[in-house]
Amino acid sequence: MSEAALVLEDGKVYRGRSFGAVGETLGEAVFSTAMTGYQETLTDPSYHRQIVVATAPQIGNTGWNLDDSESIGSRGHEAAGAAGKIWVAGYAIRDATRRTSNWRATGTLEDELIRQNVVGIQGIDTRAVVRHLRNFGSMRAGVFSGDALAPADELVERVRNQPSMLGASLAEEVSTPGGYTIEPEGTARFTIAAVDLGIKTNTPRMFAQRGVRVHVVPSTATLEDILDLDPDGAFLSNGPGDPATANNAVQLTKAILGQRLPLFGICFGNQILGRALGLSTYKMKFGHRGINIPVIDHATGQVAITAQNHGFALEGEAGQEFDTPFGRAVISHTCANDGTVEGVRLLDGSAFSVQYHPEAAAGPHDAAYLFDQFISTLDAASAKKGAV
Repeated sequence: MSEAALVLEDGKVYRGRSFGAVGETLGEAVFSTAMTGYQETLTDPSYHRQIVVATAPQIGNTGWNLDDSESIGSRGHEAAGAAGKIWVAGYAIRDATRRTSNWRATGTLEDELIRQNVVGIQGIDTRAVVRHLRNFGSMRAGVFSGDALAPADELVERVRNQPSMLGASLAEEVSTPGGYTIEPEGTARFTIAAVDLGIKTNTPRMFAQRGVRVHVVPSTATLEDILDLDPDGAFLSNGPGDPATANNAVQLTKAILGQRLPLFGICFGNQILGRALGLSTYKMKFGHRGINIPVIDHATGQVAITAQNHGFALEGEAGQEFDTPFGRAVISHTCANDGTVEGVRLLDGSAFSVQYHPEAAAGPHDAAYLFDQFISTLDAASAKKGAV
């Protein structure tokens, strides 16, 4: 193991040892509070261009397997193979496990990081890093090891010269290059078009378990592309980047709403639906990333423990109703910790979205009912169509 350094744009330097590939990587430093599910985190396209700091003290115990990745070959990244593509820009941990122990493991975490050329660092005080990011916010960063190491002032300059996440348009970088279809388990009850803004593998799987055929389409899809599929509804996926730059996705969403197609969105999709309804977005200080974040459903008062991964959010307040070109809408969910908007919906029930991840794995399953709620929306739309 060679020496390594995590360098932040404000000049803070944390020195440790290399973990994974040796070299240089740049991205936005963020932290995740999840105690489990590092493979799902690393392969989540929403983490594109981010250096993830793990708060769990030891990482790598369960190795790497062929089942848990959230980004696989159907997205067109065949180089990743069945192991799944790692999307994070870098990985920072305290202690790397010395031994992998899991019956499903096909290799070690570090071997997979090396194979996919992902630069990481271990042996740093991740508690101190997280406290710093909580105090001063997520910021541009870099991990350097081997020949990439240089005097601290030079490394800080490299970090500061990279673009900010604010204003970054990244959905097209992670979206599928071409459409593909996930068939349902059993007879297809409905067909939906899922706009891939960085979709996770488990999302189409959750639909398929409920008898839904999912046509995954690129982020560049047009309304005509979607209507050609004759879908019963549409879905907006999670994804990376600044939602304020996603104008094409917003215009597509407005067009879908104009067709009165039932619509469901998750995470980035929540921000896109919110923008289509007239709300604005902002960059959070350090975001929500983890599998233990409480959300209030203001229609019922129920609190769900949720998995989240977002650094941007919609402007708004709990229970706020507002007019849109598609009818009245409401801020339906907020975070119990800080009041962040966590959901929006049209009052007629035809479109809704949440900021968190009901498809979470690993993670809490409190919100999985939202998939059933969307099926009920499709049922209602189908019955209304049949009655005309």
